[in-house]
Amino acid sequence: MKYISDFFGLLFPRKCCICGATLVEFEKSICSGCLLDLPLADTAKNKNNNVEQRFFGRIPIEAATAMLNFKHGNKVQTLLHQIKYAGNEEAAITMGRQLGIWITQCGRFDDVDILVPVPLHRSKERKRGYNQSMLLCKGIIQTFQRPISNGNLIRIKKTDSQTNKNREERLNNMEGVFCLLDEKAFENKHILLVDDVITTGATTEACYMAMEKVEGLKISIASLAVAGYI
Repeated sequence: MKYISDFFGLLFPRKCCICGATLVEFEKSICSGCLLDLPLADTAKNKNNNVEQRFFGRIPIEAATAMLNFKHGNKVQTLLHQIKYAGNEEAAITMGRQLGIWITQCGRFDDVDILVPVPLHRSKERKRGYNQSMLLCKGIIQTFQRPISNGNLIRIKKTDSQTNKNREERLNNMEGVFCLLDEKAFENKHILLVDDVITTGATTEACYMAMEKVEGLKISIASLAVAGYI
């Protein structure tokens, strides 16, 4: 069977979804060179980092982190486009695994009980075929083992794109978007809310609003990337 695999590899070589280089056998979707070259949001491992500062005075969180620095035109933008719009599920899981390592190394999420992917509206998930945040969670648990709660926090309103909206417009656009089905499932739990990219934090804030009445709930945030990181 390996000979057949090698033959098809010659005819249809697997390519890195970021730079287009041919992948070697152990590489999955992203070449080692691009993985090493992705711009890290380094200080996002520390307390009171720039990701956490976005939520100061808005929502109470235990900790927040993002692994990559998103800027227009950089490799992270290409990666996120592959994950969100090009159907590259393998890239999402691969980067989720890396994010799990990042979260573990932070040392500030050790008491997290449950991973919660930011949900998509069912119509968008049906059209896309997957929720990229859920795929990130599937990768995370390979290196940061926690149960995933998928389907308790749900998105009940379909919204306009957040692109090109300012912070106030994003907040208004996200009002009443999410709903929690079973509050008791999250009582006295520390959840880690997982998303692909944080910009203004409006989506995260809307998720919190759906869960704020849960008794004893603690919320932390992990995102693959953060936009506008300084």
